[in-house]
Amino acid sequence: MTTPTLSRLKIGAASLLLGVLAGCSSAPPTGSGSGAVSKPLLRPLHDGAPTHIVDVSTIPDAVPVPHTGRYKAAPYRVLGKDYTPMQDGRSYRETGPASWYGTKFHGQHTANGEDYDLYGMTAAHKTLPLPTYVRVTNLENKRTVIVRVNDRGPFYSDRIIDLSYAAAKKLGFAEKGTAQVLVEGIDPVAWQQQNNPGYLVKKAPPLETLASQPGEQMFLQVGAFSSSQAAEQLRTRLQSTVNATVFVTPVQQPTGTFHRVRLGPVANHDEAQKLIEALRLANLGQATLVTSN
Repeated sequence: MTTPTLSRLKIGAASLLLGVLAGCSSAPPTGSGSGAVSKPLLRPLHDGAPTHIVDVSTIPDAVPVPHTGRYKAAPYRVLGKDYTPMQDGRSYRETGPASWYGTKFHGQHTANGEDYDLYGMTAAHKTLPLPTYVRVTNLENKRTVIVRVNDRGPFYSDRIIDLSYAAAKKLGFAEKGTAQVLVEGIDPVAWQQQNNPGYLVKKAPPLETLASQPGEQMFLQVGAFSSSQAAEQLRTRLQSTVNATVFVTPVQQPTGTFHRVRLGPVANHDEAQKLIEALRLANLGQATLVTSN
């Protein structure tokens, strides 16, 4: 058994709310899961919410993308208890209490090696493989979010998941501290097939081939949505993260209108690879290379 690479053991904000909300501080938001988390100069002694007001409705949910490489699912021990993670979280379904964590852990390393962003749509779970995408529904008000599980916890009481502050706020229980939720695993491939028209239907040729075709420009497509609002939210998030032009194009399909979110044009192979990696690190999805005459 090995102990997960945690810089902290999360208790959950519910037990720490009293006397905590005043005096806690964290850096202003830099964009959800931007990969460049602004770390506070002083780490608060107690957990809590940020002091500045953030409109979490502008923060889009996590976008499920198929994972490449190995999952982090090795057995580990915390507080004298052994945990054996699942090897596949796509069929996971559980109901129970959820909590959240905030300013005390903002900028600290997660079990997945990423920096925790209290404005990101992420979560901690004891046994789901890292990373896993889950849909979380607040059973009290029926609000739903999609988050990316990239951390371990919570290790106290009977809570089944520890959400980021932004996710808890969107679900409507940040002030209360805890809520009864339904957590459901997501199959990223099935999600992409349902929400991204043409996904896996037409495989893009190698970058070198595309770059050699005269008269064509290369773009990166990050998503396609039936909701224009969802597409615009992703466009705004992308624009604040990458140094490239991001635009939304409505496309008529037999099943309705879809809104493609693309960035570019990209000049060459190196630029495309750098942008694809930047998007991956920022949890903004797996971009697909496309061409346009």
